[in-house]
Order: sequence, then structure tokens, then C-alpha cells
Amino acid sequence: MKLGRVFGTVVASVKYEGLEGVKLLLVQPLDKHLKPKGQPFVAADGTAMAGPGELIYYEESREAALACPVKFVPVNHAIVGLVDELKVMGQPVWSKHKEEG
Repeated sequence: MKLGRVFGTVVASVKYEGLEGVKLLLVQPLDKHLKPKGQPFVAADGTAMAGPGELIYYEESREAALACPVKFVPVNHAIVGLVDELKVMGQPVWSKHKEEG
């Protein structure tokens, strides 16, 4: 799994069968220190709860296709979880509660 931050949404009036009702979100991949790493991409929201500003973790390739409500739909990236806290080597890097407070 890899870290990313949602920074936008994609509106599609027509979707592949099996992707109806699945949100498509723009994600910036991040390194373990939350610095941008690589090019942004579109991800299917397998959690049905992510939105702009959320720190998320995602899967790619075949695993991404398995994270959607209908299995094996044609997606390259899927959000599989929302991050509440991040520690590296036991040291706090980020906390959703501090960001919200």
C-alpha cells in the first residue's frame, strides 16, 4: 500500500459497467514524509468515504481492481483506506486529529 492525498474529483457522465456509483478522485502520491512523489492520478474510491484533503492509502494494478465493489473492473488505482495517524520509526509524522484541531 502507498500513501497519497486526495486533491480533487473527477465527474464522469458515462462509466464502465461495474463502476456506477464509484467516486473517481484525483490523488497525489506521497513519500513517508508526506512529500509529493511522482505524478498525480485518478483513483476509484474503494472506501466510498474519501474526499478532497484526505490522507489515504491506495493499491495499484490487480489489487486496485479487487478493491472496488464489483471485482476486476478496469482501474489502475483504488483508495483502500483513510489514514488517521502516521508514524515513521516510532516518531509521529502526521495526525488527523491535530490537523482537524
